[in-house]
Amino acid sequence: VQLQASGGGLVQAGGSLRLSCAASGRAYMWNSMGWFRQAPGQEREFVAAISWSSGATYFVDSMKGRFAISRDNAKNTVCLQMNSLKPEDTAVYYCAAGSGSGNVMRLGNVDFWGQGTLVTVSS
Repeated sequence: VQLQASGGGLVQAGGSLRLSCAASGRAYMWNSMGWFRQAPGQEREFVAAISWSSGATYFVDSMKGRFAISRDNAKNTVCLQMNSLKPEDTAVYYCAAGSGSGNVMRLGNVDFWGQGTLVTVSS
């Protein structure tokens, strides 16, 4: 499975960005897709995930209400809509795919990683 992320960039605080990740490979190879992020000098952390079959979504509590995750099964694509962005959201965002559910991915179960896309939020 190869994951191609796009959509990062520079945005002012309070603005929005939409990240997309396209997966190549057969859909049976993953049961969930999601996003992690890594800020400078910090460990990679979970952001959001979606179970591929049920569409159930999982978020870090601090991002609920600001971020939304969606999938397009036909296009093997997952999107992360980020609203009300804050400078502390600045990070490299990584797309991920896993064999477990979205809830399992929330616990760090990732089988495939995409390349990162940089999101910079200016104050």
